[in-house]
Amino acid sequence: MLPCLHGRVCRASMSWARQLSTRASEIYINPGRARDEAVSASPQDITPEQRRALDAALRVDQAGELAANWIYGGQMAILGSDRQVGPLIQEMWDQERHHLAVMDKLQMQHQIRPTILSDVAKAAGFGLGVATALMGTEAAMACTEAVETVIGEHYDDQLKELDSLSSSHPSMTLLSDVIREFRDDELGHLHTAVDHHSQRAPAHALLSTIVGYGCKVAIECCKKF
Repeated sequence: MLPCLHGRVCRASMSWARQLSTRASEIYINPGRARDEAVSASPQDITPEQRRALDAALRVDQAGELAANWIYGGQMAILGSDRQVGPLIQEMWDQERHHLAVMDKLQMQHQIRPTILSDVAKAAGFGLGVATALMGTEAAMACTEAVETVIGEHYDDQLKELDSLSSSHPSMTLLSDVIREFRDDELGHLHTAVDHHSQRAPAHALLSTIVGYGCKVAIECCKKF
């Protein structure tokens, strides 16, 4: 785990247990708030360059949550019946399902073109989930650790970019809160993986490097395509 993440991992695990009613993202699945400007409109006071940056960020986030769902789906296909890790994987998967549902709504709200690599993300995610699960529970947890390390840093970078936007539109404040919430969730998953012996996986360093590098390449590809 990279040093820059150590200070937030414990806090993330606590935020992971927050009641849903306190989560910024819940506004997106609350029918009573569907007409709020923060969830129904996109800022018009940003520059074309900032709009392109916003488009790329949300396209990557949607693709990433899609891939994460398929990773956990692949792991559950192999380890779902395991009494120890099955419930843990299911809990993390349920959270990723919520993330994807919110990202889908953000994509429509801001009229973002989804990545053309969606089918690749599904297939690669499921394959990675199955492959690491077949290697054993520790390898499955190592996969989670590697993915969430990259995603935690990615969300941190996005928060810095959002802070630089000059928009006063309420959707931008909400978006920052949602990204911060999702970052904390992902770091909670990382913390869970480490607690369940991810670093005991065979060839842990090699596996982490390969998975992490793959995630970084996927991020750059989805920004463009």
